[in-house]
Amino acid sequence: MNPVQHHSLFTDFDIDLFKAGKHFKLYEKLGAHLLEVDGVHGCYFAVWAPSAKNVSVVGDFNYWVEGQHPLQVRWDSSGIWEGFIPGIDKGTKYKFKIQSNHGDVITEKADPFALYCETPPHTASVVWDLDYKWKDASWMKNRANHNGLDKPMSVYEVHLGSWKRNLEQNRSLSYIELAEDLVNYVKETGFTHVEFMPIMEYPFDPSWGYQLVGYFAPTSRFGKPQDFMFLVDKLHQAGIGVILDWVPSHFPSDAHGLGFFDGSHLYEHPDIRKGYHPDWKSLIFNYGRNEVRSFLISNAIFWLQHYHADGLRVDAVASMLYLDYSRKDGEWEPNIYGGRENLETISFLKDFNEAVYQMFPDVQTIAEESTSFPMVSRPTFLGGLGFGMKWMMGWMHDTLHYFKKEPIYRKYHQNDITFSMTYAFTENFMLPLSHDEVVYGKHSILGRMTGDEWQRFANLRLLYGYMFTHPGTKLLFMGAEFGQSEEWNFESSLEWHLLQYDYHKGIKHCITDLNALYRNYPALYEKQFSAEGFEWINYSDSENSVLAYIRKGNKEKEQLIVVCNMTPQVHEHYRIGLPKSGKLTEVFTTDKPEYGGSGVNNTSVIKVEKLPWNGRECSAEIQLPPLGMVVFTLS
Repeated sequence: MNPVQHHSLFTDFDIDLFKAGKHFKLYEKLGAHLLEVDGVHGCYFAVWAPSAKNVSVVGDFNYWVEGQHPLQVRWDSSGIWEGFIPGIDKGTKYKFKIQSNHGDVITEKADPFALYCETPPHTASVVWDLDYKWKDASWMKNRANHNGLDKPMSVYEVHLGSWKRNLEQNRSLSYIELAEDLVNYVKETGFTHVEFMPIMEYPFDPSWGYQLVGYFAPTSRFGKPQDFMFLVDKLHQAGIGVILDWVPSHFPSDAHGLGFFDGSHLYEHPDIRKGYHPDWKSLIFNYGRNEVRSFLISNAIFWLQHYHADGLRVDAVASMLYLDYSRKDGEWEPNIYGGRENLETISFLKDFNEAVYQMFPDVQTIAEESTSFPMVSRPTFLGGLGFGMKWMMGWMHDTLHYFKKEPIYRKYHQNDITFSMTYAFTENFMLPLSHDEVVYGKHSILGRMTGDEWQRFANLRLLYGYMFTHPGTKLLFMGAEFGQSEEWNFESSLEWHLLQYDYHKGIKHCITDLNALYRNYPALYEKQFSAEGFEWINYSDSENSVLAYIRKGNKEKEQLIVVCNMTPQVHEHYRIGLPKSGKLTEVFTTDKPEYGGSGVNNTSVIKVEKLPWNGRECSAEIQLPPLGMVVFTLS
């Protein structure tokens, strides 16, 4: 049996950065690294376990016998154990066997920095490398033109295990299969980006990936790490960006995971009031511990560097920000100022965003944050958290609530559908219709729509038309783009058979054209986060449940006029005020027959009259389709 040899990848500077919470590339040092030392091939192992008395590597190479390959603790009080084992090859399964100084507790842990893991329910780490020849140089060189805040971002949210399944073999598609099927589909429907629900290794399928164990390993359920790189590569080659869900908010207490790692509360906060999540029965990171901050920020940087991710959507930020989140009186302790904000989390999130944007200025970080916490998407130098964007949960809630109402009652709820514009520019908002809205008895998005079959589909097209012309970037969960009728089930495929029916086919056609409208008209994205990019024409016509507004880009002549009719009543001579004289030309309507609509449209160019209306000197009469949205250019 080859003995463990002394070897280290750490410099004194590395250790100083680690202890200070400023080492953001720990994955280059900790974990398992295939090396050649003095002409001998093998693997260097390093693990952080400051409360350990002994640490050894166990695996299939030593029959999982403890003590055969002990690591040596560093002399610098960093708590890092390390060593080089000759003869270890790629594909070797291993774990760390740790005997604690606290009561001699023994734990057997997967490598927190493992690049690859056994397929659950197996739990070992696997020695691996990141060798891959990328072919997305063109995308990477120019991706600032795709990811900028003044660029269109229409995101297709995907759960890889249930997007499409191989029915004959009753399994999910592999990364390699998805690199053909998913890439072609996203390109066909015109989304600019995909967002993958967590693909990092996780033990429990019903968690949908939101309770991670292998933070540095794409799940082996669908293939090897290089297979996932291939999927990202193919998306980039097709001109499609990739956003990854990232979960620094909590982690499961599985025996092989991060919890109680070295017999102490190493990664989780030792105070149960800060270290345990009552909703998810999971553990919460200790954001005040510098080494944990280095671990998490290194993890974010890892996916951006080695997997070419174009953005990170950070899950459950609200649960991180507040000490009393889902806690009753007496179950939380105020901060030093007597407030409910978690100051350590705020500091961590600022450090995270500063590190990401310093190293990758052409990506985006997106916060799933559901409260009114201020300046989430404002720069840290202005006192913000530093995110690029924030999910607009208020818009989502109010809009879905409005569309559930019968049209006859909508005139009493005009404020519900217009209220979002009172705060639309307080943050850089992304409008989400996400997976959270189609589970747990909420119904599918189509299932929220009211009326007979024609009206339900017309309402859905109208909802999407309103969404795509409302300021902000867009996110749509898979299946919603063709009117999935049932709630999402993570164990089964989307209802692809519905695309044989005209109404569902029409929804997909409508979404495809809305994506094209959003991409092709700068007025919809150049100032999507600025009040300069939006102007009401009329928000007070509650009697007719009509909204009319202007979207503006950098060039005045490129502005768009948008009118939404929230009732099934056709308005043949509906007058709207306009900012100048000229001609209106209809460029989009949700009521096209090929979408399943009634075909009411404005076929001819409409001359703008010098007739005051809506407080403006000019106006024009248009036809408004039932439960429809129309978009005009004004020239």
